[in-house]
Amino acid sequence: MDFDLDCLFQKSDLIPVIIQDAAAKDVLMLGFTNREAVELTLKTKTAWFWSRSRQKLWNKGESSGHFLHVERMVTDCDTDTLLYLCRPEGPTCHTGARSCFFHEIPMDGKENEPMQGNDVLEGLYQVVLDRKAHPREGSYTCYLFDKGLDKILKKVGEESAETIIAAKNGVQADTVGEISDLIYHLMVLMADQGIPLSAVLEELERRSHKIGNLKQVHVSDHNT
Repeated sequence: MDFDLDCLFQKSDLIPVIIQDAAAKDVLMLGFTNREAVELTLKTKTAWFWSRSRQKLWNKGESSGHFLHVERMVTDCDTDTLLYLCRPEGPTCHTGARSCFFHEIPMDGKENEPMQGNDVLEGLYQVVLDRKAHPREGSYTCYLFDKGLDKILKKVGEESAETIIAAKNGVQADTVGEISDLIYHLMVLMADQGIPLSAVLEELERRSHKIGNLKQVHVSDHNT
C-alpha cells in the first residue's frame, strides 16, 4: 500500500526521527528529517537527515563509513514523528559510542544505583571518547591523544609491567589499582584505533561460549 509522505509534514517541514537498533531495540540517536531526506532514505535504504547546524542534507556514515541501514520505517499516531529500525554499521555517535544516549541524569536528586559490569566500562569509555572528540586543556587523556600512538603504546607497556610487579608482590590493593590503570590505557588505545567497546565485549561473549578452548596437554608434557 502506498504511503502519502505529505501527511508527515502537515505541521512542519522538519520532523524528528528516532533511530532504533532493529535487533537489540536500544535507541541509538535522534535526528531531524524533511521530505527530501525521507525520499532519499527510501531510495538508498540508508538513513538521511537534515542537518540544522549545517543547513544541508546528510547521509549518516558518508564520512565515517558508519551507515545506518534502514530495515523498517514507522510513524507515530499523530503522523509527525518517524521511527527508523536500523542495522547500524559501526558506532552511531560521533564520539565513537554505539549510542548517542549515555549521560545519565540522577532522578529526584538521588544518586543512581551503582553501575554494574559493562555499564562501568561503557561509562569510562564514553569519557575517553569525549576527551578525544572535545579536547580539554590539562586533561591527561587529551595529552595521550596529542602525543600519539607511540606514547599510548608505551604507557600500555608500562602499566602491563606494573601490573605484573604488583601481582608478584602479592598486595591485592596495589594489583587492583594497576589493573585499573591498564584497563584505562587500553581504552585510550582502543579509542585511538577506532575500536568500539562493543567489539571487545562481543568477542569476550563469543569466547565465553566456546567449547574446548583449553590447549591439549601432550603425554610428553607430563613426563617433562
